Amino acid sequence: MRILVLCLLTLFTACKKKPTVLDVSQLPVASEEQIEKLMEQFIDAKDGSTITIPEGFFELPGQLILDKVNNVTVKGAGMFQTVLSFKTMKTGGEGMKISGNHIILEDFTVTDAPGDNLKTQNCEGITFRRVNATWTHGKKSENGTYGIYPVQCKNVLVEYCEVSHSRDAGIYVGQSENIIVRNNYVHQNVAGIEIENSDNAEVYDNHAENNTGGILIFNLPGLPKAFGSKTRVFNNLIKDNNHENFAIFQDGNPVSMIPPGSGVIVLAGDQVEIFNNKIIDHKTLGIAIASYHITDLPIPTHPGWTPFTSSISIHDNTYERPVALPDLSKDWGKLIAAKCLKAPDILYDGILDESKGKDHSTNPMQIFIDEKVEDLRFFRMVIPEDGNVMGIKMDKNVDLFKGKKEMKTDASWL
Repeated sequence: MRILVLCLLTLFTACKKKPTVLDVSQLPVASEEQIEKLMEQFIDAKDGSTITIPEGFFELPGQLILDKVNNVTVKGAGMFQTVLSFKTMKTGGEGMKISGNHIILEDFTVTDAPGDNLKTQNCEGITFRRVNATWTHGKKSENGTYGIYPVQCKNVLVEYCEVSHSRDAGIYVGQSENIIVRNNYVHQNVAGIEIENSDNAEVYDNHAENNTGGILIFNLPGLPKAFGSKTRVFNNLIKDNNHENFAIFQDGNPVSMIPPGSGVIVLAGDQVEIFNNKIIDHKTLGIAIASYHITDLPIPTHPGWTPFTSSISIHDNTYERPVALPDLSKDWGKLIAAKCLKAPDILYDGILDESKGKDHSTNPMQIFIDEKVEDLRFFRMVIPEDGNVMGIKMDKNVDLFKGKKEMKTDASWL
């Protein structure tokens, strides 16, 4: 029996993720000639090239750019054996900036770009594998925006990566289609993983811990791709995302409004399924279903975009709640503390698109909840007609939304 217990403890310890402490002191420092050669490899890359980066610490004076080249592989000596630092970069915002089709980026670390660590744009077929992206600055609000940032891409795979210390989202996939984000570890970001204005996404087997918010599914106005739908979030460990929010409030950035202690947030989402996740120890909320109205920002009338959240299915998740007060640094947290007293498992703002229905009796927004938790803490906001926050009440009746709806995504592209 004692041997069995020891084996189980060993297994548990081995499976528990710990933040990587990036130690470059044991790595060889790349010479000026090695740095120049690396930059030349990017400049001279042709279709079908393989750029091999040896073990070492490379302090780069400028961006590494691949511009409209196809079938290129960039491969380091290992996730923590090849480190590309942009801390002293003089020009440009992103550390690596990539465009082209069928690109593979693997086995290296990118640090300290002034903007995004690794941005890919207008790529069809882009793979990030065993890539670490982080910032080492003391002042987190001065960190870059996104760690891994594919935008306006098609056929996106992000796997076995680690991302930390982004002042917005660690892994952000935006305005893209056909997406798989799996087996990644994201920690100490404002948002761990964000899928925004994107279609056909699967987010699974990830570990999101100690971010402000674990996983976000957003549709925001004013972007080149107006709207996104069909996202499945499943089999993730979403744990203890209680980190302070160090995002910069600029141009009404909704991420800066997220209260510490948020597990999953769906904002103006469409056709989202959230299931089989472990949602553990969030002091403010487990899952939030919200329309864009809840941000209290102006509601634009952009063609193809809607502020409402619809067709959401939440089922078969497990929840563990801490003994803690909701966060009071953001308005959402103050509202939850005042109206719910302690963290809800599921919070729904209850805002209806009245062109679909005037009340919840027919479930016009197609919100389905089928959790097996006996003491599920569900709250639906009942907002008075005058919009007075003090007059908001909370309805705990989840029976209006009982049911399960499986969403379909297509991973045949992989």
